[in-house]
Amino acid sequence: MNNILAGFPLIEPIEIGDDELAEIGLILEMRRNFTLSCYKDKCMKRRVAIRMRSSRSRDAAAYCDLLKRSEHELDLLQKVLTIHVSQFFRNPSVFDKLRTDVIPALYKLSAENIRPLQICSLGCASGEEAYSIAILLREYFANDINSVDTIINALDIDRETLQFAESASYNPERMKEVSDTIKKKYFLANGTRMQLSRTIRDMVNFNLGDITAVEKFQPHDLVLCRNTLIYFTRPEQEKILNGIADILPPNGILVLGKSETLVGDARSRFTAVCPVERIYRRI
Repeated sequence: MNNILAGFPLIEPIEIGDDELAEIGLILEMRRNFTLSCYKDKCMKRRVAIRMRSSRSRDAAAYCDLLKRSEHELDLLQKVLTIHVSQFFRNPSVFDKLRTDVIPALYKLSAENIRPLQICSLGCASGEEAYSIAILLREYFANDINSVDTIINALDIDRETLQFAESASYNPERMKEVSDTIKKKYFLANGTRMQLSRTIRDMVNFNLGDITAVEKFQPHDLVLCRNTLIYFTRPEQEKILNGIADILPPNGILVLGKSETLVGDARSRFTAVCPVERIYRRI
């Protein structure tokens, strides 16, 4: 058979066995302290295959050999394994609910208890979610920001991704949900990209952090963990959710992605604030 279909060459599928994936995971754990086993195998195999094809490795064994001798390839693989695409104000209705109900209540609690309001974006990737929260606060809660110390922490496991987030220079495609008013107020065109203003950038602290050890993080009042759990196995999802519950005070808020939900005994530690928007309150 001619290896041509509709003018495009067929791409042969790359097969990665469980043993081969386990070996890749062992290399990552030894060399990068990155635990692959807590992620879904199917998802990880698909992402490893991307790097195998890009590096022109003939099979998984050859790719393991490459990983053992190439720090650069290890960096590229970890980036592919941890990346998730985001955009500013993704799922706008979630931010509407935060603006109208959730954040006012949290500021009220912080003011009554004379303590800072601490917000965390877990698995923050390139920073759009954390910066969206900062813009929301600057636009609608300026008085609260002045009267209550407000801390926004954004954590991710990949150092280069965090460096990109700190640079805050974005493709306009990431800003489809940003109004023209907000664009004019907080962004400046820089060639083909949009540069976020220093006012907003200074509101967010980016730090290295492994979501699988979230229980070790400092306490926060609002945790956004959106579109990240989907990459993990169910037992690991339950562990992460319990870890988040550990760092949230009573009445603290958790926000998940639209395709995510509470699982296992973590369900007993939260009550739904808005099930449609996947917003939960710590019991």
